[in-house]
This record gives sequence, structure tokens and C-alpha cells, in this order.
Amino acid sequence: QVQLVESGGGSVQAGGSLRLSCAASGYIGSDYCMGWFRQRPGMKRERVARLVIGFGNIHYTDSVRGRSTISHDSLKNTLYLQMNSLKPEDTAVYYCAVGRAISDHQCHTDPSKYDFWGQGSQVSVSS
Repeated sequence: QVQLVESGGGSVQAGGSLRLSCAASGYIGSDYCMGWFRQRPGMKRERVARLVIGFGNIHYTDSVRGRSTISHDSLKNTLYLQMNSLKPEDTAVYYCAVGRAISDHQCHTDPSKYDFWGQGSQVSVSS
């Protein structure tokens, strides 16, 4: 069983930065993906960044690419999302998640394919 505990959300002005953390307890195999999803008000949960544990393959959704960096500290078993140049449209509840990888370079985008979830972190960006 994997438990995920998030921290680092908050309120910032547009152009600011935040770093989200997701501390995992329990074993996560190298054939798993860890990712960050967000759910904006009135919208479906969407994946914004992910990596394949053990292979390091990383992918960002277009809306955050170039502004965000996902990383994983294997010693701490902690996933991070550094978000820079934040925009009001980044306002959402952000969730970390763990799910089985499709391959060494592919992960599911469908949230229902992820088995474990963090509690969610509110990120609010004001203009």
C-alpha cells in the first residue's frame, strides 16, 4: 500500500512560483508512473506532468511546459513540481498520483488508471 502526502500549495500573484511536494510511503516499482494532476473549478481532472520511475522519462502537458519542472528524489521517495511564471488559469487543486506505467516511456493520462492519490493541494493565483 502506498500513501502520498502533499505539501506546498498556497496563494501567489501572477508571475510567482510555488513548489509542490508529495512524500510517498511504501514501495513504488520502477514500472510505475508518478504524476501531478490538477482539477480547475468546473473542469475535469487533468494530468499536467509525470515521470516514469526507474526510467526518468518525463512529459508535461502543453499548458505548463516550459514553466514547470517535475522531479523525483528517490532517497526521500518524494515527488516535486516546481511551478514558475504562474498564471491565474493555473488556479486548481493539485494532486499527486501513482499508477502502473504503460511502458518505460508512457503513462496513462486517464486519472482512473492511477491507484494512489495524495490529498490535494490548493494553488490559487491572483492577477
